[in-house]
Amino acid sequence: MAPESSVLKLSTGHEQSLSPFTRALLAGAVAGLTVDLTLFPLDTLKTRLQSSSGFLASGGFRNVYRGIGSVFLGSAPGAALFFVSYEGVKNSAFTKTYLGGQDTPLASMLAGAVGEVAACTVRVPVEVVKQRAQATGAGSSLSAVKYVVGLGKDRGVMGVWREMYRGYGVTIMREIPFTVIQFPLWEGMKRWTVKYRGGGERRATGLESAVCGSVAGGFAAAVTTPLDVLKTRMMLSEKSISAASMLRKIVREEGAKKLLSGIGPRVMWISAGGAVFLGAYTGAANALSEL
Repeated sequence: MAPESSVLKLSTGHEQSLSPFTRALLAGAVAGLTVDLTLFPLDTLKTRLQSSSGFLASGGFRNVYRGIGSVFLGSAPGAALFFVSYEGVKNSAFTKTYLGGQDTPLASMLAGAVGEVAACTVRVPVEVVKQRAQATGAGSSLSAVKYVVGLGKDRGVMGVWREMYRGYGVTIMREIPFTVIQFPLWEGMKRWTVKYRGGGERRATGLESAVCGSVAGGFAAAVTTPLDVLKTRMMLSEKSISAASMLRKIVREEGAKKLLSGIGPRVMWISAGGAVFLGAYTGAANALSEL
């Protein structure tokens, strides 16, 4: 395979005006905004199912777009940061030298893990605000920001910072296993699809990428649901609490089965999200590669 990333690789042979970095940045921003705006209601329902207050008390089926304002600020930058990091690692000398090239499962795992750590610097504060708006009486995204800031204002700037990044550690704990499962599956399924249809060295289409992303995302979502429940509870807690303490609290008070709450909407949401997100990314990257 040519050294350029398998996600962005062309077989047309003409010189491209946009760099891989620029394509990853722009295509990632398009993908992030598209998926979050499209699937926001399902994310709201999943968050309310996982809330300790219960589904109906958290809002039920009402106001499923509550907190949408945070998406406009965080989705595009977070997704762009992920794919810039992902493509950068896959095309790095380290990957080519020590991991057997960019198309190996190990390369996808490492690139995905690095991308998630980078993206979560934007994603976690957005998620904290969004979930407050979705599952509590905080109301709009602006009201949710004021509420979260209020929780830490008595402790100064660092207190506010900790509240905005509450759940960062457990989010990383959830996202890295999720990505390590999803992205090697996605990349492998795309290569198999192209090979099956006799595409040779051509890249996957946006539709092919969407189908592969849906299957890979749904499987990874099911496996990592307990970590997602844990993350949601930590972000919605009135006081900061460690992951271990929250896990013990859930199992003791509600039973281990509670760790699978919301698995249906989560799998549906991420299967659909994988299709929209990775399909939109590949489609946008393909279009940008022609510029």
